[in-house]
Amino acid sequence: MTNTVTILMGVLNGAKWLQPQLDSISEQDHEDWVLRFSDDGSTDLSSQIIRGFSDRFPTRIHCGHGPRTGFGDNYMRLIRNLPEKAGYTAFADQDDVWSREKLGRAVAALSGFEETPTLYCGQRWLWYPKTDRRIKSSRPNRDFEFRNALIENVAAGNTVMLNPAATRLARQASRMITQPVFAHDWWLYQLITGAGGKVVYDSGPPCILYRQHSANAIGAGHGMSAQIKRKRGVLKGNFAMRIQQNLAVLGQIRSLLTEEARHDLRRFELARTAALQQRLLLLNEVRPYRQTPVGTLGFWGAASLGQI
Repeated sequence: MTNTVTILMGVLNGAKWLQPQLDSISEQDHEDWVLRFSDDGSTDLSSQIIRGFSDRFPTRIHCGHGPRTGFGDNYMRLIRNLPEKAGYTAFADQDDVWSREKLGRAVAALSGFEETPTLYCGQRWLWYPKTDRRIKSSRPNRDFEFRNALIENVAAGNTVMLNPAATRLARQASRMITQPVFAHDWWLYQLITGAGGKVVYDSGPPCILYRQHSANAIGAGHGMSAQIKRKRGVLKGNFAMRIQQNLAVLGQIRSLLTEEARHDLRRFELARTAALQQRLLLLNEVRPYRQTPVGTLGFWGAASLGQI
């Protein structure tokens, strides 16, 4: 089986940060990689930087154009257009910096799961380049299951790698859906766990500098102010809208899910529109959870207020 890693990178006006990321990819100790870009309508110098990189590695680079409907759709198009016989698949942001061992560690971690769709992910350094401040992202404490994926994403997209079986599953599933996803990484976590696959979490030192800046599509949301902002967003219905978007997409790939996942999905869908007592009873059957007790408590608070 080939150890080629196909790296998918969505680009939008990333010229300010793109070159260091591309340099870190070119310096990987796992040298068997190809890179597929999807430029989502950049108006800066991103396309010139990409062309320059393509000139250095003409046989490894594929350049495409995005749908211009958001970063999630841009990555979903990349997944949908993966070659039929693609092997491992990794995801890259345009503004990060990778350590040399990033791809090699992920391939090694996935080596024992050839026939089972498996998703690899791990921790990141939250990186503030102006001061070179680095904060290690939190590590999940609980199992990686569909009941967790329904209400929380632990698979940070810029750390994700799919083994060949998961790549085939993601490509198939992406071609079944007609509605936009909120975020491709959350969707992948739901797909892999819902279809009976595995998640491998790298507990070693982070091998990615996750650049924090004002133009982050989502950002890390670190600190007290970010937590307050999230809670306000829940009360405004932001979390409920994301859940609704996720459920609509999961409904279109229901046939790929295990019987248990389909059962939990249906109960969760019914709970969202039920009266309070019935809502809590149905959710108790599913027992969704987040990775921290405080996070789980927060979800139940949102559920009690009808904000899921």
